[in-house]
Amino acid sequence: MEVRRTGGACLAVVEDSVRILTVLLVSVVVFSSSSWAEKQPKTKESKSSTQTGKPPTDQAAHAAGAPSVDSKTYIIGAEDVLGIKVWNEPQLTNAYVVRPDGRISLPLIGEVQASTMTPEKLGANITEALSKFIQHPDVSISVNQVNSKKYFIMGEVSKTGSFPLLVPTTVMEALVNAGGFKEFANKKDIIIVRSTQRFKFNFNDVAKGKHLEQNIQLEAGDQIIVR
Repeated sequence: MEVRRTGGACLAVVEDSVRILTVLLVSVVVFSSSSWAEKQPKTKESKSSTQTGKPPTDQAAHAAGAPSVDSKTYIIGAEDVLGIKVWNEPQLTNAYVVRPDGRISLPLIGEVQASTMTPEKLGANITEALSKFIQHPDVSISVNQVNSKKYFIMGEVSKTGSFPLLVPTTVMEALVNAGGFKEFANKKDIIIVRSTQRFKFNFNDVAKGKHLEQNIQLEAGDQIIVR
C-alpha cells in the first residue's frame, strides 16, 4: 500500500512540473513575439497613410504654358489673353482676349479698358465697377498668354519668326534664342529696325567685348535682320 501511495505522489508532482514548464514556455514565446514586432520598422503602408493626410499642393498657379509676369509692372497690350476670376461668380470668371482697341467686354459692367494697364490696376478697376452690382467682389487677374510683346528675327538664323518679349532681352540674347547663325550669315552687319530707326549690330565685335553699346535692349515690335 505504501508503495502505491508513493508512486501516485510522484506522478502528481511530475504532472504539476509539466504544467508549470508549459506555462513558462508559452509566456516566453509570447514575450519574444511581441518584442520582435516592436523592433520591426514601420511598413510603407503606414507611411503612405500618413502622407495622404497632407493637403495637396496648389499647382493651378503654375499651369503649363502660362507665362510668368509681374502683375504690378507688366503692361497689358492688344491680343493678350487675360484670365479673370471673380470669386463665387462663375458667369464672370473666364478668359478674355484684349481687342485691338485695348478693351475687353464683361457681363454686368460692359466695356473695360485693359491695355496700357497692369493686371493689378485692371483688377482694381473691375472690382470698383462690380461693386455696384455685387457686394465685396473678389477679383483676380492673370495673364494667360502674352501676345502683345513680341520681337521678330528674319534672315540667316536657325529659327526665324516672332518671339515673346516677356523679360528684358538684348540683341545678343535674341540671337541665341534664334538658335545661332546659318553657315553664310553676315555676322558683322546685322540690322535692328525699330519703327523709323535703324541700329547696326556687329556680332563678332560684341562677342569679343567691343562696342557693347550696340547690344541694345529690344522693344516690342523690333525686327532683327540677319543677311
